[in-house]
Amino acid sequence: MHIVIVGAGKVGYFLSKRLGLRKHTISIIDKDRAVCEEIAKQLEVLVVNGDGCDPHILEEAGARKADVLAAVTGDDEDNLIICQLAKELFSVRRTVGRVNNPDNEYTFSELGIDVPIDSTKIIAKIIEEEVSFSDFVNLMSFKRGKLSIVRVDLPDNSPVINKPICEITWPENSVLVSVVRGEEVIVPKGSTVLQSGDDVVALTTIGNEQHLLQLLVGTL
Repeated sequence: MHIVIVGAGKVGYFLSKRLGLRKHTISIIDKDRAVCEEIAKQLEVLVVNGDGCDPHILEEAGARKADVLAAVTGDDEDNLIICQLAKELFSVRRTVGRVNNPDNEYTFSELGIDVPIDSTKIIAKIIEEEVSFSDFVNLMSFKRGKLSIVRVDLPDNSPVINKPICEITWPENSVLVSVVRGEEVIVPKGSTVLQSGDDVVALTTIGNEQHLLQLLVGTL
């Protein structure tokens, strides 16, 4: 893939380095000339010194042929503008925007950023996942916040324990994606029987999350 990264701070640098090792074609943009010169010495990527909010700079970095653009500067306004320019002027298929202030995630989604990345939210989810504060973890929201991928730990008293999936009445617009049982990942079929301790991963609409949780865990 051809990937344009705007912002050459630590996030942008390590992102460029990692994606470059995976044989993607990388262009990186930053306003700081000294930073650009240092990255050009260390990485085999196209480095463009300039403002990513300038369409001419984006074009110089190859935005017109980019598959993905990631705006990872420390300024949410810049990241939003850059992603919108990538979509509207260069028809970039997928935009990723770093959200520095969690309050701005909704705005990013509503204004068409394909993948708003809120590091604060991600870290919080990882903490919830690891220490099991709850039986329910929202792993990801997408399609402008309308769909969720959720994980539910099935407790011993779950009403769906020992039932084949085909006999369970799932909430509207909800699909079971996978069942994690110990070290095994199970692709669910109608005959798959859920067991206590299973980690269930499902796709549902935002409004159906609580219905899905009630079905899998029991009375809330």
